Amino acid sequence: MSVTKDGDTGRWMSQIRVTDWTGKTIHKKKRGFATKKEALQWERDFISQSTGSLGMTFGDFISLYVKDMEHRLKPSTVASKKWLIDLKVTPFFKKIPLNEIKPTHVRQWQNSLTSYRDENGKPYAQTYLKCINNQLTAIFNYAVKYYGLKENPCHKAGSMGKKKADEMLFWTNEEFKVFIEAMEERPVGYAIFTVMYYTGFRVGELLALTPEDIDFDRHIISVNKNYQRLNGKNYIYPPKTEAGYREVVMPKVLESCLKGYLAKLYDVQPTDRIFPYDRGWVG
Repeated sequence: MSVTKDGDTGRWMSQIRVTDWTGKTIHKKKRGFATKKEALQWERDFISQSTGSLGMTFGDFISLYVKDMEHRLKPSTVASKKWLIDLKVTPFFKKIPLNEIKPTHVRQWQNSLTSYRDENGKPYAQTYLKCINNQLTAIFNYAVKYYGLKENPCHKAGSMGKKKADEMLFWTNEEFKVFIEAMEERPVGYAIFTVMYYTGFRVGELLALTPEDIDFDRHIISVNKNYQRLNGKNYIYPPKTEAGYREVVMPKVLESCLKGYLAKLYDVQPTDRIFPYDRGWVG
């Protein structure tokens, strides 16, 4: 890259040579910038577009998209996005040039997902369909914003699925008692299901719990982190939102369960996770 100033006109000029996504070398020159800052910005924009030509296939574009997301999102979030894209999005669009994908393609893709039935005749959940559709929309929004795609074909195609899940079914107290009695000889499982039943913790919140999170004097459990295991490595993250930080009151039955469970743990430190399934325990 080279930005120079014309001594006669006082204007700035940029000369740039880049290799695009196909391996072809491109040389570009542009004159007439009023400031050096404008010339440098033009260079950055040109590099972004030339290294990701809209004529590339959707599959090639996804590689650029994921690479960019890896610098901006948590590893677990990137892994989840990539898994969903690779499984439900890329197989349909992979070989189509990005700038040739139309609303009709999106509708065909949506229809293939909404008509799916598993071996028991069960379709995808409406919230799952909505999640997949949102991911495709986000991909094309990214292409519009950073690669100059004219428009997002998802907007004309419309959405699919529902944002809110259907009514959830919960165990009654009697049903839970029957279940938990069957777990009495499995102390880890017994403690896990007791905690989840009486607190409503998410799995990641449960697996992040440490002894210092449990205050038997105040009868509360503090939620302040989330556990995830990705590619064989453990990650502890703070809650995604401020609302994720909270204190949950322990009923006596849960307090008694946790006291008994913690008493059986050996060499556990205040900051050690009390349900470390990755260490090979079975419950």
